[in-house]
Amino acid sequence: PSSVSTQVPVGLHVGHGVKFIGTEKIHTQGNLENTGNDLDLSIDGHGFFQILQPNGIVGYSRDGHFNIDGMGRLVTNDGMLLDPEINIPQDTRKIEVGFDGTVTVFLRDETMPEAIGSIQLARFQNPAGLTPLGKNLYVSTPASGNAIVDAPGASSMGTLTQGFLERSNVSLVEEMVNMITSQRAYEVNSKAIQSADEMLKNTNNLVR
Repeated sequence: PSSVSTQVPVGLHVGHGVKFIGTEKIHTQGNLENTGNDLDLSIDGHGFFQILQPNGIVGYSRDGHFNIDGMGRLVTNDGMLLDPEINIPQDTRKIEVGFDGTVTVFLRDETMPEAIGSIQLARFQNPAGLTPLGKNLYVSTPASGNAIVDAPGASSMGTLTQGFLERSNVSLVEEMVNMITSQRAYEVNSKAIQSADEMLKNTNNLVR
């Protein structure tokens, strides 16, 4: 153990428990799943949807499952607005979202589509530096850098695909294997510590 005169480097606290190092968010692309829902959007690339939180701060999410609220605005499952705001007319019969984020609608009794807005995406120099808020929502930090905002398809944002959702990028099989490997390593270390304690105990008995 460390003392006033002796400093032990991190990782060499032998026999004094375990030390938490940290967790890392891995923002790799997940598989896309066809939902057939016109309000489901997936990003094939590095971009994030911009979500306006109730406190006025913009959050960032890869969750592209949207709904229409009572005022005709595109919102998340929690009722937070997509930013910039997209308003869907009441007499809309069909919604189309292009790969470049252009939103067009077909109104009732109309044959020609009408463009009503464009979805903008954001990306970061260091997405691992984003702070998670829960429910797939993040906020920027000095570590992530400021958001770079542009249209889908530009500046490595990635393109949008309507009717698809991005699923988890976690491989359950791989993580189970990693967990079992870690458990076995922990068991080996525990037995080594137990053996060291027994040896120390026997040494003390010999000294007596």
